[in-house]
Amino acid sequence: MTRLTEELARLGAATVYEAAGRQGLVDVELRRIVPGSRACGPARVARCGQDDNLMVHAVMAALQPGEVLVLCMPEPAPVALLGDLLATQAKVHGAAGVLVDASVRDSEELADMGLPVWARWVRSRGATKDIVGELDVPVVVGGQQVRPGDLVVLDADGATVVAAERAEAVLEASLAREAKEAAKREKLQAGELSYELDGLRDVVERNR
Repeated sequence: MTRLTEELARLGAATVYEAAGRQGLVDVELRRIVPGSRACGPARVARCGQDDNLMVHAVMAALQPGEVLVLCMPEPAPVALLGDLLATQAKVHGAAGVLVDASVRDSEELADMGLPVWARWVRSRGATKDIVGELDVPVVVGGQQVRPGDLVVLDADGATVVAAERAEAVLEASLAREAKEAAKREKLQAGELSYELDGLRDVVERNR
């Protein structure tokens, strides 16, 4: 799994999304808390009660090294599900990253910590710790289903989810896309135009 996740993280969310047949997009704006960070790992899911982070505390007991924590609620809201103390636990127990479909706080401390974290919002509003939610269940984030064990790819462009059973095939397609783009980039650097290389002139002229 390490080779697979390392390569998908390097390739990035956009390349993986395109190579997967434009599948897996988490279609929501995300804040990347740690500049320059990227991550990939199997999803470890905590579905919290609304405006409550009890299950974020609970999921730390199940977290395995290399996993991406996916934290969400029934309805996304600017309530902080993660701060520096929970992030400390996630880092110590080996999380590859954290995707929060809500807000985080202590953002400067999180950035200094270096654990890759993505969130919808940064807000100070705290969560309660009263509602028993669910662990390791399928959830929907940004219109995309995330199942426990699916791979979550995170970088500056956002997040892409790769179904666990497609991971090897998507990696092969992503590497092929990378090689194809590298060859095309050489042609563009030599002065050729995508307008010609991609047959787009014909599209324009046919539709005039």
